[in-house]
Amino acid sequence: MTSIITGDIINSRKLASKAWISDLKKLLSTKGKTPGDWEIYRGDEFQLEISDPEEALMAALQIKAYLKTLKINVRMSIGIGDTTHRAKKISESNGSAFIRSGEVFETLKKQKTTLAINSGNADFDTEMNLMLRLALTVMDNWLAQSAEFVLTATGNRSLSQEEIGQKLGINQAAVSRRQKRAQFDLIMELEAFYRKKIKTVTL
Repeated sequence: MTSIITGDIINSRKLASKAWISDLKKLLSTKGKTPGDWEIYRGDEFQLEISDPEEALMAALQIKAYLKTLKINVRMSIGIGDTTHRAKKISESNGSAFIRSGEVFETLKKQKTTLAINSGNADFDTEMNLMLRLALTVMDNWLAQSAEFVLTATGNRSLSQEEIGQKLGINQAAVSRRQKRAQFDLIMELEAFYRKKIKTVTL
């Protein structure tokens, strides 16, 4: 069982690609190696394999938070399933995880949403995608400062507000405000719910 995130940057032409591509590569490099585990192609599209499906939603949240720090957004689909053919390049690999990710990715614009999951389990997908649509009313509107907080906090889960403040160069009260504005605790509850549910669901 594996998970595939397929994504494209919305309005990527607003920024010179060098403004976001090197840091996005750095972030993706923390998840695996290119081109087997991830690739950026056609300028503003990417694919990433997260071998443990429990980690897939967190990875998607971090990618969204990073791009929101640059005031741009991203559409992503998470496909959960297997890999039947593993090529040197992820874009040439295949399996149900790839097919499901591609299928739901094609529907994102029509659904007017920026993040959805396809696991092949209809009940799980319906429940999670409803929750994600609600969460996206917050996440798609993250300001750069809130997104920066989310990116720092999710990458350093053991740090206190004060320690996060030191990393961001702000005081603890400012960290607390950003945490509230980002609805961070609620988003993390959703992420924890996803982890718990994916363990028990029959895929």
